[in-house]
Amino acid sequence: MGVVELGKQTHCCCLKAGFDTHDHVRNTLIHMYGMFKDVKAATYLFDEIPSSGLVAWNTIIDCYVECGMYKEALELFLKMEGRGIEPDDATFVVVLSACSSLGELDFGKWVHSRISCSGLDENVAVSASLIDMYAKCGEIEKAHLVFSNMKMRNLVSWNSMILGLAMHGYAEQALELFGQMQEMKIEVPNDVTFLGVLCACSHRGLVDEGKKYFDSMTRDYGIQPTMKHYGCMVDLLGRAGLVEEAYEVIMSMPIECNAIVWRVLLGACRVHGNLELGERVRRHIAQLQVDHSGDYVLLSHMYANEGRWNDAFRTRQAMRGRQVQKPKPGNSLVDPQPSMMMMQESSKPCDEIITKSRTA
Repeated sequence: MGVVELGKQTHCCCLKAGFDTHDHVRNTLIHMYGMFKDVKAATYLFDEIPSSGLVAWNTIIDCYVECGMYKEALELFLKMEGRGIEPDDATFVVVLSACSSLGELDFGKWVHSRISCSGLDENVAVSASLIDMYAKCGEIEKAHLVFSNMKMRNLVSWNSMILGLAMHGYAEQALELFGQMQEMKIEVPNDVTFLGVLCACSHRGLVDEGKKYFDSMTRDYGIQPTMKHYGCMVDLLGRAGLVEEAYEVIMSMPIECNAIVWRVLLGACRVHGNLELGERVRRHIAQLQVDHSGDYVLLSHMYANEGRWNDAFRTRQAMRGRQVQKPKPGNSLVDPQPSMMMMQESSKPCDEIITKSRTA
């Protein structure tokens, strides 16, 4: 529920009653503060534990991942390994999630070798996390290999593989996998499944198929589309040049459209040269988020393409008047990866598996 004050009051009651040193209470408090995004309080509670058990380590690592502190979460995992505490499936799921978010492929491969050492290769949750990690790190073939070797699969496994294929542009394979999932009738698709399917259709420009799946989602499975599903449809139609139809989709939404989806349509209007609709879309965006540099730049380019230089100049002038600046270019960074040495120091005697993983 995210009721911070009540949570703190309950913590005070635990202190007064002397329950704060109880393992289950302490671990739940760490988890609670992690959900509150209060990493400082969670870490303080964890550090106070004289001898932290596996559950406590899992809880604090999960806390760091939930708060977006992925690198720190991996460092905690290595510290846990150094203490000689054997990770379980819950540990690996959380650590692989951090690897996915950071794009840490080397670390992810090393974790995969640790999973093999721990005999958790066939754990469904761990395998699904491996699929997600490899897919997000660009190793879609390795993700598919893990998926193919699974003896049992759950909905998360199917979703991870479908989303991974769709994300890398393998639309036909993603839709084929979805078809296999439907034929087997082992798992019922959910909103995440259809998000992957619609994403696949969008990347491949499969307009008719996308419409069919979008309608099937509500008609056949009773799943109400979320903003992400509508965003996929707007992107699909926009890429195909059907910007007016995309606009109608937004206007027919039962929920209020956010600036991100409107901006997707604005980009499509710029690509396909529909200035009239672009101006309308820009007005909608201005009601939600006034000062975003991309909106001014896109509209200015559209005016310039039409030869309306005065309007293009006025748009740029309005941008400067509101002191809206384009984001600065990103910086490149060569990561020396000091964690690799830490990984070697904390690793178990699984040299053969680790060597195979690095060679692969």
